[in-house]
Amino acid sequence: MNVKLTTVFCMMISLFCCAQKSKFVSYQAAEFEKLLKETSKIQLVDVRRPDEFAAGNINNAVLINVLDDDFLKKAVSLLDKSKPVAVYCRSGKRSKVAAEKLVRMGFVVYDLDTGYLGWMEYLKSK
Repeated sequence: MNVKLTTVFCMMISLFCCAQKSKFVSYQAAEFEKLLKETSKIQLVDVRRPDEFAAGNINNAVLINVLDDDFLKKAVSLLDKSKPVAVYCRSGKRSKVAAEKLVRMGFVVYDLDTGYLGWMEYLKSK
């Protein structure tokens, strides 16, 4: 009885350990800036709404609104899976949602943890 129980317990532990979560890396603004400068062919994606993008964005960013129903379809058609993707939003919440979705689709993703607001504060402090 103990052997069976131990075997079942070990199998359950291995299932939970092997269930891989989607992973992406979040960076603070200074690290994100370094990433953008040092990583060749990185694809910078603003995942905010068009009105937010129009009010200000990081240079060379492509807009793909994570709130759109066809976000993944647009992302797959506009982005190259062989190149890393850096995402940001206003404060860092939507970009994490976008990062999770993109990682599940096979992209390597980096996130600006504090979003565009944090980016602007960082630039002011330089």
